[in-house]
Amino acid sequence: MRELSTEPGSTPAVVLVRPQMGQNIGAAARAMLNFGLEHMRLVAPRDGWPNAAATAMASGASGVLDHAGVFDDLGAALADCDYVYATTARTRGLVKPVLTPEAAMAEARAMIGAGKRVAVLFGPERAGLENDDVAHANAIITVPVNPAFYSLNLAQCVLLTAYEFARQGSETPGVRLELAGTDMASAIEVQKLGDHFEEKLDAAGFFHPEQKAPGMKLNLRNMLSRWVLTRSEVQTLHGILRQLARRP
Repeated sequence: MRELSTEPGSTPAVVLVRPQMGQNIGAAARAMLNFGLEHMRLVAPRDGWPNAAATAMASGASGVLDHAGVFDDLGAALADCDYVYATTARTRGLVKPVLTPEAAMAEARAMIGAGKRVAVLFGPERAGLENDDVAHANAIITVPVNPAFYSLNLAQCVLLTAYEFARQGSETPGVRLELAGTDMASAIEVQKLGDHFEEKLDAAGFFHPEQKAPGMKLNLRNMLSRWVLTRSEVQTLHGILRQLARRP
C-alpha cells in the first residue's frame, strides 16, 4: 500500500474506483499524461495490481502506473483530499452541484492554486460509480453528451477531464498561422502588391466601366489585406503578374 503524500498536488488526483480491465487503466494513464496529470489512485482494481495489460497499454505513460497509489476502499483513497468530484451521467437522487468538465476544472485549478488537494472519481467500466461512491464527492461532473447514448469509455472520460484541466492553464492561442519558414508580409509590401495589381489590370482594361473603377479597386485592396499574405506569397504574386504581362 502506497503512503499518501502530505503535500498538496499541482494537478487533480485521478481516482479509478474498482476498475475492471487493465487495458482501460493503461489507456487512462496515457490520457492523463497527454495533458500533464500524473497522480493516479486505484481503488480495489478487479484483477489486482500490478497489471501487465495496463502496463502494455500505457506504453510511454507507464511511469503514471509505477507511482499509482492502490487502496482497498474509497475512503482511504480520499483521506487527504479537500475537494472531490465524481464523474457520472445519471441522476443519482443526491443533492449536489453538477458541473461540466470545463467549469469543474476551472474551479479545481483555482482550489489547487490555493493549496487544496483535489480528486476526481471515475467509476468501473460496466456501470460507473454507485451512490455510495458519489456520496464521497462534493460535486458531480457530467459531460454534455448525446442523451440517447451517454456511456463513455473510462479512458475517454479521463481524457476529457484532463484536457479541460490543462486547457484552463494553457496559453496556446485558439488560432495560429503556421508560417513554414517565411515571414508575414508587411503593410507596405501588400500595398505595393496592390499597386502592381492595379497597374497590370488597368493596362488590361479590367476596371470598366470607369465609374465603377474606384469601387473595384477598393475591393481589390480589401481582398489582398484579408488574405494575410506571407512575403513569399507576395513575391509569387508579383512574379505571376510580371509573367502574365509578358504574354502576347
